[in-house]
Amino acid sequence: MDWEKYFDDKDEKPLDRLVEGYSHTSIFRTMAFIGDSLSSGEFEIRLDGEATQYHDLYEYSWGQFIARKNGLKAYNFSRGGMSAGNYLKDFADDRGLWERAKACQAYVIAMGVNDLYGGNIELGTLDDIKEDYRDNAKTFLGNYAAIVMRYKKISPDAKFFFVTFPKGKGENDEKTDGMIRVLYDLAGYFDNSYVIDLNKYGPAYDDEFRRRFYLNGHMNPQGYLFTAKLVDSYIDYIIRHNPEDFKYAGLIGTNIRYKK
Repeated sequence: MDWEKYFDDKDEKPLDRLVEGYSHTSIFRTMAFIGDSLSSGEFEIRLDGEATQYHDLYEYSWGQFIARKNGLKAYNFSRGGMSAGNYLKDFADDRGLWERAKACQAYVIAMGVNDLYGGNIELGTLDDIKEDYRDNAKTFLGNYAAIVMRYKKISPDAKFFFVTFPKGKGENDEKTDGMIRVLYDLAGYFDNSYVIDLNKYGPAYDDEFRRRFYLNGHMNPQGYLFTAKLVDSYIDYIIRHNPEDFKYAGLIGTNIRYKK
């Protein structure tokens, strides 16, 4: 067996193969999934003459699919309609999401729609990040960075994965391009941070995709499962192609000293 080709194929792209069975994501025993409705397994129900219903069914979230497949513990730090600003303002505090008892070895952050399209918040730059997260500018980047900074306080060696918006039917608009640029900036700013670029490497969410994977304005069970396959396989790719970064992953959050 040429095992090196499996790990070090220089021509491989992040989603050239979807991993079946255990992936390298399973080297983590705890993961938190921070996000909005699409991180929450939200189902959108429309009945004639009635108001639209929105239900967060966490067991159908792609984070929980990843957890069940890989035998790890997953936390849904998410809710429909969530923005980075609201996460910091009260959501995380109200639910005790900063508690050390809930510290994780890895965090996957997938938000931005409600910030940039719902709240129309300013995108921001790296200059918005201050020494104390409480002083960060109230931009999308500043709020997003503050979330990362707070979790780094309770889990200093945790790995962070920042998820971009997927491709739509056509070209990206200015906000989507800006959001992607911001996530790459943040991954360069923080250590142990990586971008899951579904916009560049994932499928287009066109009419045929939506016919198969959507239930009104949100995904159906197949859609959340397929998203789990994409994110899981992307993390697997990152780990395989950056082995030195993850050699001590099993010791994250323990009291075992493994660094000088």
